[in-house]
Amino acid sequence: MRVLFLPMPAIGHAFPMVPLAWSLRGHGHEVRFATSGAGLAVEQAGLPVTDVEPGLTMGTMMQRLRAERPEMAVGNAPVRDITGVVPAFAQVSRYFVEPVVRIARQYRPDVIVYSSFNGGALLAAGLLGIPAIDVGVGFGRTSKVGPLLAAELADVFAEYGTEPPKESASIDVAPPSMAEVDPADLMMRFVPYNGGAVLPGWLAEPLARPRIGVTLGTVSPQMNGLSTVERILAVAEKVEAEFVFALGDVDLGGFGVVPPNVRLERWVPLDGLLATCTALVHHGGGGTTLTALDAGVAQLVLPDGADRHINAAAVATRGVGLECEPEQVDAAVLGALVEERGYRDTAAQVREELHGMPSPGEIARGLDAW
Repeated sequence: MRVLFLPMPAIGHAFPMVPLAWSLRGHGHEVRFATSGAGLAVEQAGLPVTDVEPGLTMGTMMQRLRAERPEMAVGNAPVRDITGVVPAFAQVSRYFVEPVVRIARQYRPDVIVYSSFNGGALLAAGLLGIPAIDVGVGFGRTSKVGPLLAAELADVFAEYGTEPPKESASIDVAPPSMAEVDPADLMMRFVPYNGGAVLPGWLAEPLARPRIGVTLGTVSPQMNGLSTVERILAVAEKVEAEFVFALGDVDLGGFGVVPPNVRLERWVPLDGLLATCTALVHHGGGGTTLTALDAGVAQLVLPDGADRHINAAAVATRGVGLECEPEQVDAAVLGALVEERGYRDTAAQVREELHGMPSPGEIARGLDAW
């Protein structure tokens, strides 16, 4: 079987698909990724990937959306219902429908696996008459997104003379206890993949006090700046903990002198870092939130747009951590992460629940029949 993975052009959409792709390859299936921008980093996982549209990124598409359809732009306003952003992502999908369809026609897959909101993937599956499977990343159940997305793109489907695929399914990775609505057709355990790297030696050094990891993902710093990092740096010295900031492609020299209990880093595999942490402060991305759940650490979520408020609410409601706005962060909030044992105890319960879900290998065996 030939399986074409079509994530949106972002690491947060592409990396969560890697364990399923590995499992399918282990079952003897042929796998190909097709994405763009930061999503091309899946090649680090030893997986073949085609650049759908050189130069295309989530950032450039969102900038274009703001310029052409400002009323649809996905900004910093809280999103409480995942279906509310369907019109915006339908418009974004129009920007790369043609190259996605071209790649699909060239590769001729037997099934398409895509990240939710990629309307081009639905169109390609319809054209080829093959099944389409969407993989949700986060806590906003996405099983209703496909039909709504297809409806928003009805004119594009008509232009290509096709309809949505007759066979489709959704895969949910959120633990059942952390989502308010019923799960999708298939439930799959989230297995972290954060890129390969030689782990730095300091990760293995003994800790004299609790460690708090800090990350804002790959998209948020580009779109919202680094004011949240600066806010945490301003109060970090007042907290009895060590802080490790994993900031990716950020100029670390721009922060000046940092407190002695702070370590600034670029890329550190998040699962490797969290193995040494008591807590994580982050922006609320689905993959980041789930990686922290897999590690069983307390979380402080500072959501800054898109579906991140849904993920943050799930964390706070379940009791695995806290949710607040970046300007509310102070030493008391950060200290509570390491002092309140209840967050870690609840996180351990959710970790056990997560690990009891069907593995990517089990899902791959089920897809053998497609």
